Amino acid sequence: MKIALFPGSFDPVTKAHVDILKRSISLFDKVVIGIGMNSTKQALLPVEIRQKMLKSVFAGEPKVEVCTYEGLTVDFCKKIGADYMIRGIRTVSDFEYEKAIAQMNHALVPEIESIFIVSKPGYSSISSTIVRDILRYKGDVSQFVPKEALEFL
Repeated sequence: MKIALFPGSFDPVTKAHVDILKRSISLFDKVVIGIGMNSTKQALLPVEIRQKMLKSVFAGEPKVEVCTYEGLTVDFCKKIGADYMIRGIRTVSDFEYEKAIAQMNHALVPEIESIFIVSKPGYSSISSTIVRDILRYKGDVSQFVPKEALEFL
């Protein structure tokens, strides 16, 4: 069984995340969305809300599972039996950052392969960071997040 992990903070989930995940589903038997709990980041949404939000967005997709984890992402991959890690690439700077992480992950656990999926042009400017800023100042984020996520925001 080909299992992939799509890790991230998903604070909040965006249409860009959904696009990457939907495009990766056909490549794998199972895709686990892993909500990483990063103690150095100040989250806007509690992890429980992010988990409910993602489960709502992907409720109709039987190949998708949503989990939370702490610690090294490669260790979580081993725990869930994932041999692949999906990463979305929006910009050149994303690529440089993700390449460095993929190389470090490969040094730690060589059998886990990083799969980069380039975002569609219409989604390249959407990031959770920008959406969080819009939310903090009571702006309308409906064009940037899936409709199922709005009730949680």
